[in-house]
Amino acid sequence: MTCGISCVDRTLNKSFYHLGICIAKHPGYFVIIPVLLTLLCMTGYQQLKYQIDPEYLFSPINGEGKAERAVVEQYFKVNYTHRFNVGRITRPGRFGRVIVIPKDGDENMLRREVFEELRTLDNLIQNATVYYDGDTYTYKEICARWQNECFENDILNLDAIMDDIESGQLNLTFPLMFNPVTWDAHAFPVFFGGTKLTEDNYIISVPAIQLVYFVTADNKRQDAKGAEWEETFLREVGKAENSGMFKHISVSYFASRTLDHELEKNTKTVVPYFSSTFLLMGLFSVLTCMMGDAVRSKPWLGLMGNISAIMATLAAFGLAMYCGIEFIGINLAAPFLMIGIGIDDTFVMLAGWRRTPAKMPVHERMAHMMSEAAVSITITSVTDFISFLIGIISPFRSVKIFCTYSVFAVCFTFVWHITFFAACMAISGYRERKNLHAIFGCKVQAMSVAIKEKRNFLYKAIMAGGINHDDPDNPVDNKDHMLMAFFKDRLAAVINNKWCKIIIILAFASYLVGACYGITQIKEGLERRKLSREDSYSVEFFDREDDYYREFPYRMQVIIEGALNYSDVEVQQQIENLTRTLEHTSYVTSSLYTESWLRSFLSFMDRANDYLNVTIDDEQSFIEAVKEHWLFPGNPFSLDVRFNEDETQIIASRFLIQAVNITDTNHEKEMVRDLRKICKDSPLNASIFHPYFVFFDQFELVRPVSLQAMVIGAIIMMIISFIFIPNILCSLWVAFSVISIELGVAGYMALWDVNLDSISMINLIMCIGFSVDFTAHICYTYMTSKKRSPKARVREALHSLGLPIVQGSTSTILGIIALLLAQSYIFLVFFKMVFLVIFFGAMHGLFLLPVLLSLFGPGSWLTWTGLDDGCDDDIENSESDMKAEKPFANSYYMQYPTMGINGPYGSKGFLGAPYKAYGVDEKDQGLGTSGEDSSESSSSRSQRRQQLAAAAAAEESWRRSSYQNIFRNGAQFQAQPDLYGQQVTAAEWRQRLEVHEQKQRSKQQRRPYENYDMQRDRRNSHGDVIDMELQDPPTPNSSIDERLRRKYDQTFAGSGDDSSCRQQIATQPPLASSSAKRYHRRRSSEDSTRYHQRWPANIEERRARRGNSPGQRHSETAAANYAYRTSPHARVRSSSHHNLYQQGKTQQPPTYQYGDYYH
Repeated sequence: MTCGISCVDRTLNKSFYHLGICIAKHPGYFVIIPVLLTLLCMTGYQQLKYQIDPEYLFSPINGEGKAERAVVEQYFKVNYTHRFNVGRITRPGRFGRVIVIPKDGDENMLRREVFEELRTLDNLIQNATVYYDGDTYTYKEICARWQNECFENDILNLDAIMDDIESGQLNLTFPLMFNPVTWDAHAFPVFFGGTKLTEDNYIISVPAIQLVYFVTADNKRQDAKGAEWEETFLREVGKAENSGMFKHISVSYFASRTLDHELEKNTKTVVPYFSSTFLLMGLFSVLTCMMGDAVRSKPWLGLMGNISAIMATLAAFGLAMYCGIEFIGINLAAPFLMIGIGIDDTFVMLAGWRRTPAKMPVHERMAHMMSEAAVSITITSVTDFISFLIGIISPFRSVKIFCTYSVFAVCFTFVWHITFFAACMAISGYRERKNLHAIFGCKVQAMSVAIKEKRNFLYKAIMAGGINHDDPDNPVDNKDHMLMAFFKDRLAAVINNKWCKIIIILAFASYLVGACYGITQIKEGLERRKLSREDSYSVEFFDREDDYYREFPYRMQVIIEGALNYSDVEVQQQIENLTRTLEHTSYVTSSLYTESWLRSFLSFMDRANDYLNVTIDDEQSFIEAVKEHWLFPGNPFSLDVRFNEDETQIIASRFLIQAVNITDTNHEKEMVRDLRKICKDSPLNASIFHPYFVFFDQFELVRPVSLQAMVIGAIIMMIISFIFIPNILCSLWVAFSVISIELGVAGYMALWDVNLDSISMINLIMCIGFSVDFTAHICYTYMTSKKRSPKARVREALHSLGLPIVQGSTSTILGIIALLLAQSYIFLVFFKMVFLVIFFGAMHGLFLLPVLLSLFGPGSWLTWTGLDDGCDDDIENSESDMKAEKPFANSYYMQYPTMGINGPYGSKGFLGAPYKAYGVDEKDQGLGTSGEDSSESSSSRSQRRQQLAAAAAAEESWRRSSYQNIFRNGAQFQAQPDLYGQQVTAAEWRQRLEVHEQKQRSKQQRRPYENYDMQRDRRNSHGDVIDMELQDPPTPNSSIDERLRRKYDQTFAGSGDDSSCRQQIATQPPLASSSAKRYHRRRSSEDSTRYHQRWPANIEERRARRGNSPGQRHSETAAANYAYRTSPHARVRSSSHHNLYQQGKTQQPPTYQYGDYYH
C-alpha cells in the first residue's frame, strides 16, 4: 500500500537540511531578524479597529433576516422623532428595559405599594441627567415620540384605579382593556408577564411587570446621545437596585448596549490570565525539556519555544491589523492555542536534535535535525492552516475574523520556529559541544569521568553531564528514557492482550453510542444570555424574560410587496387567506392579537357603508376611501401602507401577527422556517420579519455550514496526509479518525451544555486540524514498520509516539486552561471543545488505532489466527526464512558481521544490500519527544558502536589466522566487495559446504528426512543429531561447562582489553541490519549460534568426540580451554566456520561445550 517517498518529502528534507546548515553557521542573524520583524509588525496595533457589535459578529453576513429588513426599511422606515410605534420597529434602536418582580413574598404586583415604587423607578429613569458633548438632557428631551408625545408606559396609569382593583370592585380583562379614568387602551401582554387568568380571562395576579423606554436614533448624533443615555440608565437603575432603595420590588435591567458591554467584559476577563498561562506553560516547557544530564538538558530552549510562539502571535496580529482586519474579543483565545502548537513543534525539533550523534559537528546536527523534523512540523502547521482557512469562508464574521487572525498566527509560528527557535537550538548546540552546563554555563565533566574521579554526589547529581570525548560511546553517558520504555513494554503489553482489545473496542462502541445520542440533543443558536458573564446583571434579566415573557414574545410583521389592486376581491381574499394560514399555525396566537389594516378597513366599511355612502369597487375609489376614512395620521395603520409617488397606487403594505409560547432556540428556528415557507408558498410576494430574525438566521445556517466544513475538512486532511505520508491505507485510517473524533466532539459538546452556534462552529473547524496530529503519525509509524508481528508493530509505534502524544496533549490543555477560569461562555466553549478534541485524539492514537490496526492492518491474519508471537523479526527476514532451503540436517553457514566495507556511516552491507547506519536512514516518526530519544536510545546506539568495533576486530583476527587454512595457498587476505571480503562467491561457498555434508551423510547412511525427524527430539548442545547407539547416558554438560566458564572468568577477570571485549560480546545480542539478515541467516546456524554466542569446532573433531565419554570430553575441554586462552597467540576470532576445511596441519582451538564462549 505504500506509494514510496513523495517528492514533497524529498523537497522538504533537502530544503530543511540546507536551512539547518545555514542557521548553524549564522545563528545571530536568525535571532535578531525575527525579533526586529516582531517589533516592526507590532506597530500595527496603532491601526486597531475593535468591533463589539453583536449583530455584526454573530449574524450571517447575507442572511434572509437582513434581506427582509432591507425590504421593510425600503417601504416603512422607522421615524423615532414623530411617528414611533414599538410594534413596527425594524432595529432594536436605543432603549432601556426593566423587569420588576416583587421581593416581599407576595407574587401579585397589583398592589398600591408596588405601583408607588414603580412610579418612583419611572421618575428616576425619566429625570436622570445625561451629559454628552456639552449638552445636558433627560429622557423626556430625547425620547421616541408618537405625535409629539413621548412613548410612555401607560400601564402605570393603573394606579388611578388600584384601590378598586385591590378591593375587587374592578376586574382587569385580558388582553385589552380601557382605563375608565384615563381612557388609555392597556395592552396587558406587552407589560404583564406570567399573568394568571380565570376562565373568563379576568386577571387574578401578575407576577412581573415590564417597563420600556425608547430614545431617538434617526441619525448618528441622536444615536450617540442615546448611547450615553443608556449608560446613565444602567448606572442609575443599578445603583438604586444595589443600594436597597426599593423594599417591595426587585429590578432587573437591560439596554441595547448591554451586549456590547458584555463582549467587552469577556475580553477583559481573559487578559489577566495571559501572564499566568505563560508562566505555567514556561514551567511545563522547562521541566519537560530537562534531563538528568546537566549538559544535554535544555530548559532554556523550552522557555524559548514559548517566547517564539508569543513573538509569532504578536507579529501576526500586528500584520493583520495593518491589513485593516477588525479585531474582536474572541481573538484573545488564539494566543493560548498558538502556544500549544508552538510547544508541540518545540518537542519535535528537540527530539530530532537528540536523535543526532553527539560526535557530529553542530551544523551537521542542525541539518539532520531540521531534515528529520521537516515533515512533522510542516504537516501539523499545514493541517491547522487549512482548517482555519476553511473557516474564513464561513458566513459569520466572528468566525471569519478569528480564523483570519489564526491563519496569520499559524504561519508566523511555523516560520518563527524554523528560524528564531532553530537559531536558539544552534546556540545551545555549541554550548553542548563545549560541554557547558545547561543552566549555569560553566564547563563540567561527563558522568563517566565524574564517577572515575570519584566526584561527590552533589556534583554528579547537579553538575555532571555531556559525553566523554575520549570515550563517547560508553553507556554511562548514554542512558535510555524510562517513560518511553513504559509505553513500549507496559502499555503495549496491555493493548496486545486480546481481552484488553475487546474492552477497548467495547469502550469505543460506547463512545460512538454516546456521541450519536449527543448529536440528537444538539441545540442550535447562540443565546443572548451566553454572551454575558455569569455574574453580569443581564443574566438575571434574561432569566426573568424567559420565565415570564415567553408567552407573547415577538410582534412579527408580514410585508406584501408589489403594486396590487387592493379593491380586487381576489387580492383581498389572497391576503386574508395568508393571514389566516399564519394565525392557524402553532406559533401564532388568535386573530384577536392581529393588526391588519385591510381586515379592519373592510370590516369598518361593512358597518359604516350605509351612512358613508362610499364605494370601493375600483382601485381609485378604494384608495380615496382608505386615505380619507382610515389612514389618518393618528391611526397606527397609517404606518402600514405605502403609496407610489403620486399616491394613486399601493405598492406595499403590511400587517402584524403575534407569536405565542416560543420556548427555546430550536422552537425559534422551527417558527422562522415554517412561517417563511408559508409566505413563500403564497401567491403574493410576501415576507415575514422581526428584528431578532437577523439573529435567528444562524439557527438555519450553523448546522449545514458546520457539516459542510467538517466533510470538506476531513477530505482535505486525508489528501494532505497522503501527500506527506504517502500510504493509501494510512490516509483512510486518518480520515476515519478525523470523522470519529469530530463525531465525538459534536456529540459530547451537546451533553456538556454547548450549543451549535458560531462560537462552537469555530472550534469544530479548528478541531479538524487538531484531530490529525496524533492519528496521522501513529498510523504512519505502524504502517511503515518492517516488523512482521502486529504486536511488534504496536510496540514500535507506542515506543516512538506514546510519550510525544502525552506531551503534546498535555501542553495544549495547559495552554487553554486559563480559558476555563475566565467565567465567560465564549471562552468556556473554547476550553471544552479543545479539551474534547485533544482528549479524544490522544485516546484514538494511544488505544483505538493500535487495536484496529492490529486487527485490520498489515499482518492482521496473525492476530485472527492466534499465531502472533510478538517477535521482532522483520518482514524481509521472515520471507527469507520461509524461502530458505534445507538440503540436509546439520548445515553450518557463516553469520557475517553486519558492517559495510566503508564503515558504519554510509556503507553497503552484504552483497550490496543497503546498511541502515545510525543517522542515515532514520526518519522522524511523528511528534517529537523531550526524552533522550524517540526511536532509539543513546545506550543502544552505544552498544551498536561497540558491537561494530568488536565485530571489526574479530573480522581482522579471522582474516589473519584462517585464510591460509581455508585455501591452503598462503595468499594474503585481500578485501573484496563480494561475500564480505572473501575470495569465493556465495554460491561457491554453499557448494563446498553441500559437498562436504553429502560425504558426511553418506558415511552415516541416513536420509535427510530421517535426520529431520530425529533433530526435532534428539540434539546435543550444538544442535547436532545425537546417535543414541554411540552415546552414553546423558550428563548435564551445561552445568559443568558453566562452572568451567565461571572459573575461567574469575581467573582472567579484568586482564586487559581482551577480557573486556569478551565480556561485551558475551552480554550483547548479535547485530544485523534487516537488509543483511536475509543473506546471513540459516535455520541451523540460527539454532546453534543465535542465543549462545559460541561456534562449534570442525566437524571431524565433533564426530570423533561422540565416541568419547562425557567426562573425558569435559576434562579434555577444560584443559584445552585453559591452554588456548592463556596462549599469547590467542586472538579474538570471528564467529565463522572457516575451520570446516582445515586439514589439521596447524594447531586448532579446542572443542567447546554448551555454556562456553568462543572468542
